Amino acid sequence: MAIGNKLKIAICGKSGLVGSKLEEFFNPRHNEIVGLKVRKDTTIESIAEELERCDVLINLSGTTILAPWSESYKKKLYSSRIDTTKKLVDAIAICKEKPKLFFSASAVGIYESNIAHDDNSKKYANDFLSALCRDWEAEAKKAEAFDVRVVLMRFGVIFAKDGGAMDKILPPFKMGVGGKLGTGEQMVSWIHIEDLLRAVEFIMKTPDIKGSVNFTSPYPLSNLEQTKILGKVLNRPSFFRVPAFLIKLIFGEGARVVLDSKEVYPTKLLEHGFTFEYEKFEDALREIVR
Repeated sequence: MAIGNKLKIAICGKSGLVGSKLEEFFNPRHNEIVGLKVRKDTTIESIAEELERCDVLINLSGTTILAPWSESYKKKLYSSRIDTTKKLVDAIAICKEKPKLFFSASAVGIYESNIAHDDNSKKYANDFLSALCRDWEAEAKKAEAFDVRVVLMRFGVIFAKDGGAMDKILPPFKMGVGGKLGTGEQMVSWIHIEDLLRAVEFIMKTPDIKGSVNFTSPYPLSNLEQTKILGKVLNRPSFFRVPAFLIKLIFGEGARVVLDSKEVYPTKLLEHGFTFEYEKFEDALREIVR
């Protein structure tokens, strides 16, 4: 069943980049947006009250992945995703009128490095990030038992004017010390925030889309190619290099997020007729820095 106009949309994680942009995107269309806060002491019953008669639930919960991963931080990464998602599904279970559609965030970090993947790929990496994504998705999929359509949003690197990857990438380039990360050979799967928002709306209107969906542009590129485009568009030098050992020193195991190669394609979206406004990284970047 496709979702119609004037929706009641609950967003868990509304204060983050994607959540705030989704609110901006859906608000002018006269939808009702509900911000859900799920904390350790939040009861299942109080979440269910908020979810009653919601058409769509969007789960974006989770502490930022771009940080040094100590053992205690890894526990925080895990609980902020898995425990929150479990509570949301438990709340769906006791709703009289359940959401028709449940979007739950995930990431391309689920996939094995150095090979190409479509949405149905089962070649997963053998590391903490992949295990985190798999457990996160498994928790969300439990909502299918209540006749709810579940979409697992496997995000690539998100590019936007304010927030997201640009906050980390732009400053060194503007200072003239931008450059590749590690060898620069690693593939980067990315998406412009506008395409991400449009893809969410498209999926709402396309009932056949369910399960894992890659939220990535059809044209992933290497970190080196990305660096050259950044230098060209910003008219700044791009020949500096941040050695892999330095990134590992700062982020520890979390360095995988920027050093691992993820080549991911949005086959499901394309097969259902979705068109990207920003297929190529240079077009996306020019729009962002314009």
